Amino acid sequence: MSTWFENIAAVLILIASFFLLVGAVGLVRFPDFYMRLHAPTKASTLGVGGMLIASMLVTYTHGYPGIAELLITLFVFVTAPVSANLMGEAALHLKLRSKAPVPPDAVPERRVAD
Repeated sequence: MSTWFENIAAVLILIASFFLLVGAVGLVRFPDFYMRLHAPTKASTLGVGGMLIASMLVTYTHGYPGIAELLITLFVFVTAPVSANLMGEAALHLKLRSKAPVPPDAVPERRVAD
């Protein structure tokens, strides 16, 4: 395997590891379901995608086309946002409240009749 492909794969693995770490920290630190749903679906999709692309580079240098990694990457990129959307809609349907603070300008003012 050439040094050029090794360096690219190493950089992709480092970037993917960063996104996976950010998603894991967000899952632990965020206070409610909606925020916890957002962190892993966005960050881990990029993390898993980066790992699989690095794996495709390594398998390509060994003489294999990396079709399995490509299919897994496409599957993750399609199913992660769809499943997050469905879980969010289910939480809205169950009227699960968010713990996020509401900005003052988003609350309508009550007017007292003269």
